[in-house]
Formats: sequence, C-alpha cells, structure tokens
Amino acid sequence: MKRDILSVADMENDLCEIIDTSIKLKKDKTIKFSDKKILGMIFEKPSTRTRISLEAAMEQLNGHAIYLSPKDMHLGDGETIADTARVMSKFVDIISYRAFDYRNVRELAKYATVPVLNALDNLEHPMQIVADFMTIMEKKHRLENLKMAYIGDGNNMANSLLLGAAITGMDISVACPEHHEPDQDIIHKAKDLALKTGSRIEIIRDPRTAVDSADVIYTDVWVSMGEENEKAQKEKLFNGYQVNQELADFSDQNYIFMHCLPARRGLEVTDEIIDGIHSVVFDEAENRLYSEKGVIYKLIS
Repeated sequence: MKRDILSVADMENDLCEIIDTSIKLKKDKTIKFSDKKILGMIFEKPSTRTRISLEAAMEQLNGHAIYLSPKDMHLGDGETIADTARVMSKFVDIISYRAFDYRNVRELAKYATVPVLNALDNLEHPMQIVADFMTIMEKKHRLENLKMAYIGDGNNMANSLLLGAAITGMDISVACPEHHEPDQDIIHKAKDLALKTGSRIEIIRDPRTAVDSADVIYTDVWVSMGEENEKAQKEKLFNGYQVNQELADFSDQNYIFMHCLPARRGLEVTDEIIDGIHSVVFDEAENRLYSEKGVIYKLIS
C-alpha cells in the first residue's frame, strides 16, 4: 500500500527513524536504489533549496527527477488534478508537489497510485521539518527535553514546527502578534500529540518570554509567497519580532539559530545573528538534501 507524506503528522510514528536514515545516508553515499526510480516534481511556487535538493537526492540515489511547472503541464490550463495524478502515476515512482493550496496536494494524493510528498503548501512544509530536526539532532545530540522558540508569523513553518516538536518531545514556544497565530487545527493536533510525548506547547505574544532559556531560536520571513500585497503592513506589525542580539541574549548560551531560508536580512533577522557563531542555517540547508534522500528512500526503496 502506498504511503503519502502530506503533513508532518504523517510521520508521527517514524519521524525519528527517518532522521536516523537521513543521517546514515549522509555518512554513506554508496547507498542507492537497486534499480532506477523516477520522481515527478510539480512546482507552482519558485524554489531554490527544494528543487535542487530533490534533484540532487534522486541523482545520488540512482534515480532521476523531472521538473514540471504549471506552464509545462495541462494542469495549468484546465486538466483536473485527479487526471494529472492518474497519468503521472503511470510514468513515475513518486511525486512531489509544491503548491499554493494544501487542498490541491491532498487532491493529487487521493488519486495518485504512487507516493506523494508535500514539498510545501500554504499550511505545512513537512520536508523542511525532517531537515530541521536532523540538524538539531546533529548539533544537540537529542530532541527530547530541548526548548525551541519560534519568533514571527504563524505560517506554514510555525505549523510544521509545532507538529515536529510535539512528535519528538521537544518544548516549543511560538511568539507572534495577535491574529497571526498558527492554524488552530494544527495547534489542537500538536497539543494532542504532545500529550503522548510530554512536549510543552505555548503560543504567546512576547518574544523575550519565548526565547528565555531556549536551545533553538527559529524564525522565518514575515511575508510569505502570495502575501506581497500585505508587505508594508506586516513589516510594521512584526517590527518587534526581529531576532537580533538583544533578543538572543535571553536564550541559552549554547543556543543554535535556524531559518528555513530565504532570509530577509534586516527584517526578521539581523546579519549579526544569521552570520554569527550560533547560526546553523547553512548546515540546515545542506540537510535538505540528505533528509529528502531519507524520506524518499524510506518510501520507495
């Protein structure tokens, strides 16, 4: 039976196992598919890390990736998602979909007969979470009983981090302005998962309270793709949510700083932080390659 990863919650039972596999594949680059596998990649949004890492992952695993934007497909001019899923399933072994609307990712998965990976939508970014928690494991050597502080917009990254933290037993404090909280259904799901692992979850307003004694500080852009018309308003609203040295001083002295990138330097984070000794953002970006190898190898090897 095929398996899809559309949400971080779809890895509830084996996220740590997938991370371990990813670390193994990073150390041993001789591990490959026994026969050629094909990944079909649908990209409605532009990408640097996701596209390059998925293509490189498939090449390193003895596979191949096919890049498809809406203008390359009839999906962009009237063919249904269901028909696209049925046809692509005849040609490829696995599909990734980077979409504006999470409902479209689920629609594709419903009709595809091969595994579907959510490569980012407006609700979650599951593949980023595998890379993030892999990086934390490498740097901190554990996930349980750490504290993560997320500062900024309650967007798809905040949603995903809540679920990842809840699954792994990590505490998480999300600091965001009123009316910019993470998705309420995601919060409820994360709290349900946290009951099993002992993770503590809080959504608060004050960034200083959030970063107090934090082992990990995480932020993301204030204006996501598709929100360009809100740019001036959001930049003004989030002015007090910048990760800078003054804020970071409240965290644990051995904290690590993370960002999924691309970063808007001078807005959500200062150069001093992102280029500083606590930043692991480029190791985090590198791990997009190995974490995606881990996920793909787990699903179709």
